[in-house]
Amino acid sequence: MPGDAIRECIAACNDCAIACHTCAAACLREDDVAMMTRCIALDLDCAAMCELVAGAAARGSELLAAMCTACAQICDACGDECGKHQHDHCQACAQACRRCAEACRKLTVGG
Repeated sequence: MPGDAIRECIAACNDCAIACHTCAAACLREDDVAMMTRCIALDLDCAAMCELVAGAAARGSELLAAMCTACAQICDACGDECGKHQHDHCQACAQACRRCAEACRKLTVGG
């Protein structure tokens, strides 16, 4: 049975992946899509990493700490970019990214 930190990481990663997919889709519907390209790209990268980490955490992967380090970095980058945009979907994504980065850092070496 996984511990609390693992369960928190899985939930935060799943929530973040959903927020990132939602944000990317909403960004594609914005009037100035060109202005949103970095946000969309980071959303997709972040969602993919979060989905990978959630699965690794559920499996108890021996590489989880390394994956969580990378995930936290990607969540930070995505959260910073989304935080620059005032759209509700970007702000919600930024919050989910920050929560996920924090949960992942708890599982890193020295976290």
